[in-house]
Amino acid sequence: MVKRIGVHLGGGASKAVERAPEVGANTVQIFSSSPRMWRAPKVDPKLAELTKQNRAKFDVGPLVIHANYLINVCSQTVEIREKSVDAFRGEIERALALGAEYLVLHPGSWKGMTRPEGLKLAAESIARAIDGLAWQGTGFHILIENTAGAEFSLGGSFDQVAELVELLKPCAPVGVCLDTCHTHVAGYDIVTDEGYQETMARIASTVSFEAVRVWHCNDAKADRGSKLDRHQHIGQGTIGIEPFRRLLNDPRFAHAAFIAETPVDEPGDEERNVRVLKSLVA
Repeated sequence: MVKRIGVHLGGGASKAVERAPEVGANTVQIFSSSPRMWRAPKVDPKLAELTKQNRAKFDVGPLVIHANYLINVCSQTVEIREKSVDAFRGEIERALALGAEYLVLHPGSWKGMTRPEGLKLAAESIARAIDGLAWQGTGFHILIENTAGAEFSLGGSFDQVAELVELLKPCAPVGVCLDTCHTHVAGYDIVTDEGYQETMARIASTVSFEAVRVWHCNDAKADRGSKLDRHQHIGQGTIGIEPFRRLLNDPRFAHAAFIAETPVDEPGDEERNVRVLKSLVA
């Protein structure tokens, strides 16, 4: 099985797919619209077709879309929650139009309510967003991403991600995206050998290995347990290089894609981070 290693790229779907082989990637993550605006145009059918052609031409897959940062499906504010449902439905529609396999979502913030209430609202909002859309048979999945564990942030533990996934199973195609930086700063040990095995045991008993379709590969600027979501170049942060080698060669994730969301501090950073990840594959 070909290892799928890539990076988040800007410029729209078809351009990102064209750029992927230039930076050494065979999978890619994109935004389907501005990540900081509520409204977004529909996908141009010609653009969608070009994206699909380029994916076939350059063997780029899976195509992963990261949802808008404004979306908070468990907001206590009705207006924000309604906007979030509409915006997320638009994300799903664009993902389906582009033929994307995965749409990654941060579960949101439950500030102003209890965590169980936030969890229930998140599940209801996601179910409403996908209701009536023709996703069956496409291979499309919504991926719930674990978060850095900031106060009121839903998804700061594997248990919380697993709870939301379980609630969504009856109504939506759902899986999991795990982020190395988020995992580390949320307090899980992926750095030491013993800690890695303990963390893998936690994944197995909560979300399951099979459900993890994507790993966001990011080193961390902050310390383990700090709850600070600050991404760093691979091998240059508090995680270090060896945990990425261990993860990339873990047979339990042979089916997963590994995608860097590392900083772009200077030209060539995307290619450099992809190259480092690829160099770690045994």
